[in-house]
Amino acid sequence: MKKAYREMTREELLKEQAALEAKYQEVKAKGLKLDMSRGKPSKAQLDLANGMMDVLNSDSDMKCEAGVDCRNYGIMDGIPEARRLLADMSEVPEKNILIYGNSSLNVMFDTVARAMSMGVCGHTPWGKLDKVKFLCPVPGYDRHFGITEFFGIEMINVPLLETGPDMDLVEKLVSEDASIKGIWCVPKYSNPTGISYSDETVRRFAHLKPAAEDFRIFWDNAYSIHHLYDDDQDVILELLTECEKAGNPDMVYKFISTSKVSFPGSGIAAMAASEANLADARKAMFYQTIGHDKLNQLRHVRFFKDMDGVHAHMRKHAAILRPKFEAVLDTLERELGGLEIGSWVKPKGGYFIAFDSLEGCAKKIVARCKEAGVVMTGAGATFPYGKDPKDSNIRIAPSFPEPDELKMAAEIFVLSVKLVSIEKYLLEKEGVCC
Repeated sequence: MKKAYREMTREELLKEQAALEAKYQEVKAKGLKLDMSRGKPSKAQLDLANGMMDVLNSDSDMKCEAGVDCRNYGIMDGIPEARRLLADMSEVPEKNILIYGNSSLNVMFDTVARAMSMGVCGHTPWGKLDKVKFLCPVPGYDRHFGITEFFGIEMINVPLLETGPDMDLVEKLVSEDASIKGIWCVPKYSNPTGISYSDETVRRFAHLKPAAEDFRIFWDNAYSIHHLYDDDQDVILELLTECEKAGNPDMVYKFISTSKVSFPGSGIAAMAASEANLADARKAMFYQTIGHDKLNQLRHVRFFKDMDGVHAHMRKHAAILRPKFEAVLDTLERELGGLEIGSWVKPKGGYFIAFDSLEGCAKKIVARCKEAGVVMTGAGATFPYGKDPKDSNIRIAPSFPEPDELKMAAEIFVLSVKLVSIEKYLLEKEGVCC
């Protein structure tokens, strides 16, 4: 049975520190360069979609099922078969899908930009208002927060619980403040915690009574089909349907893409929303483009064919990702279990493991990792403005490194956690605030 660090004497901590520091210096001397900074697919994952490069060639029929030549202009909404596939991925009818380019992040940026300049469905453009605010479940996705910060939108932290955002707080805030125009959500295998929203949380979202008529839920389905296990998967309610049932059909924008399904730089993105919201989006799209990359849409549909093909493909992704996640989780449990210097959740899908260190230690842990050759997402990135009030949350991204590299990176991480935690307890025993 391991002894918790907080229960150790000063002498025991110093002895443990000396042994760990020797290991750390040994690893540091190797001059490693390992990257766990973002949730990028590995080469092995990218290779899974290489066949997509062969489904179209100079002899191929380039027409979609509507009879339009995909090499030419036209079909601003996306070719029918691509709309059907992305609708199935989004669990909505085809009429509720609008196809964009390669990145859902770009669609989200465009959606906020459109609200700032044009307004939402006839309401005053956000850019002409004195104050615009967004709710941000934390810890959350740094690029979401980056978009709202870029537009000067004030961000308000909302705690992310095991069931999703703190809905008591969400309901109170949106009902009382008309300057709150939206909330960021990653409802399934959330970035970075890996939790999925409960049915009650989804229903409470659908029944919100916001003070602002142009309030929108930005529902980012980035990991909706990214399961790690065949026999243990999270299932969440479909929000657009729940909003329609609740009489709030226009309250949600759903975003999805194939970025981590096919090629991150060359996927297909889509927005699912009510017909009123889609009509509003088309007003800007009419001037923005004559049509997105239909050859890429055709390429995806001919490669995957349908959702059965997508699910079969994602099982191949899971076979690559699962042992990586389990290797990191096993290392955390083996090395840190019982020491009471950190906590983490075992996710069933997605791309991240969220680690919570002792308060005030995250930045030092990430700095220690970097010094030893492991680059991680910056501490604080999972909070608006990069400011984690407890300086404790760290996002671990196991997907990109090769298995042997990942093992070394995990060992360096736990070494760093131990050393920084010991330093904190030693300072406390000496009466020094850290």
